[in-house]
Amino acid sequence: MTDKEYILLIDYGSTFTKVAVVETTQNELLGTASAYTSIETDINEGFENALSILKHKTGITAFNKRLACSSAAGGLQIIASGLVPELTAKAASLASMGAGAKVVGLYSYELTQDDITEIIQKSPDIMLLTGGTDGGNKKCILHNAKLLSEASVDFPIIVAGNRSCSREVMQLLANHTVYLCDNVMPTVSTLNIEPARQKIREIFLERIVHAKGLSDNILMPTPAAVLAASQLLAGEIGDMITIDVGGATTDIYSMTNGTPQSSNTLFRGLPEPYAKRTVEGDIGMRISASGIVETAGIERLVEVSGLSVKYISEKVQYYSENTNFLPVTTEQQSLDFALASVAIETAIKRHAGEIEEVYTIAGRAFMQSGKDLSDVKTIVMTGGALLHSSNQKELAKYALYNEKEPFSLRPKRARLYSDKSYIMAAMGLLGTYKPKSAIEIMKKSVLPV
Repeated sequence: MTDKEYILLIDYGSTFTKVAVVETTQNELLGTASAYTSIETDINEGFENALSILKHKTGITAFNKRLACSSAAGGLQIIASGLVPELTAKAASLASMGAGAKVVGLYSYELTQDDITEIIQKSPDIMLLTGGTDGGNKKCILHNAKLLSEASVDFPIIVAGNRSCSREVMQLLANHTVYLCDNVMPTVSTLNIEPARQKIREIFLERIVHAKGLSDNILMPTPAAVLAASQLLAGEIGDMITIDVGGATTDIYSMTNGTPQSSNTLFRGLPEPYAKRTVEGDIGMRISASGIVETAGIERLVEVSGLSVKYISEKVQYYSENTNFLPVTTEQQSLDFALASVAIETAIKRHAGEIEEVYTIAGRAFMQSGKDLSDVKTIVMTGGALLHSSNQKELAKYALYNEKEPFSLRPKRARLYSDKSYIMAAMGLLGTYKPKSAIEIMKKSVLPV
């Protein structure tokens, strides 16, 4: 009989640390556990508490391998700078989010001294400096490199812009920690974000994990693990969207080409990647609960929840300060439902493309910008807020097409799956080691609602 292989999978989250153990000879999920992430003291306390619970639940005390990801202490924070907002700046943003980062600043055109001051104050983990197609505009990226070279910054800089001036840019930044990558947009119509994604992940492993006090075998940021799991699962079930509403952010992952569906629809802007992630860093269930109110308006939360403005205002403030709070009363559950609903509604609207009617010499046509999700037939819900809800089907409706916003290319209809054991990040980790096991476990655990 083949010896059993037990793999411990760890996700250091910004609110909770999650652990799972799987057995890979039979492809079984044996147990999961979570504990509050102790960022204020020692981040490993949350892990030890979760591990103790897991060992008690499963009786397994020894593991053949440990794999981990992290979004704790704010996760991986990046500032990106490009030339044109719709082109290189967008390409830089896509590269950053695809690597599992939270973009805390996005700049276009030439930076100013005020921009540099703001960037230093934000103190990102990494800055991604792009601009210009190969052989195109040099002035912008050279100007920005010169300003950065004169600034006192202690974060690494990735240069992924016009290759025609990359040597000059590197020389300007010689006194900084700098890495050179292929251009994220070598031509106007071409995205090349994978090299920058890979470099971001390498820096995350080399520098940031150590700085945050994480000693385990960290492979990637948590969002990158969820993206990897979504890609694996989409290979089995077809085009899909994963929605993850967390305490600090709301992430949307879409696995589809999203190209125009009809011959009379034109496309504007950069092509969209098949595997796309967007993160709303200002929208979350606890730390960023106030961001939902600021973005959507408190009246929208009143409309969805039926609660008073006074109650919502008081509780949102409390949630922001007590990030480990779990709803108990009917009113608290109603507010959580409203927060999750509006977070989904806002995030999916920002993630999806839009279409508009235009008139050409040949007559009426349509112009699409962004990704068309209208034909995506599967939505996977993950994240504690969604999985603990008794109304997942109702929550999922907020991700779908809304007649009040007819130009938004959200899914028209979709079947709902639930990551009921909260293992998408864990399966992304496992996929780096045994992808077939990860797929088989997801097929058993990520089930229709």
